[in-house]
Amino acid sequence: MITSLTNAEFHILLALSRGDKHGYAIMKWVEENPGAAIRLGPATLYRTIRTMLGKGWIEELDERPDPQIDDERRRYYRITGAGRVGAAEEAERLAKLVSLARDSGFKVLRYS
Repeated sequence: MITSLTNAEFHILLALSRGDKHGYAIMKWVEENPGAAIRLGPATLYRTIRTMLGKGWIEELDERPDPQIDDERRRYYRITGAGRVGAAEEAERLAKLVSLARDSGFKVLRYS
């Protein structure tokens, strides 16, 4: 069981749950999803990626999509089984928190 994730960790896992991505693509995915409501700068992104690699939540890939059209400096990442479990646990924790907020009389806005 993973304890609650930071916003950056959770959003990186969400981005990678959609498929393998390099760092800049992760940042763009978060930026383009208004429900995220955070901005991942390069320092936060790569510091968080290093931490997540160490925890086994994501892995760096050896293979590249197409070396002919890809920048060789890019590093690609993939979510692991442990990362999927952690993201699911965090989603459940957040759902319970939203339910508690509703039960406490707070109106919860929905993003579309």
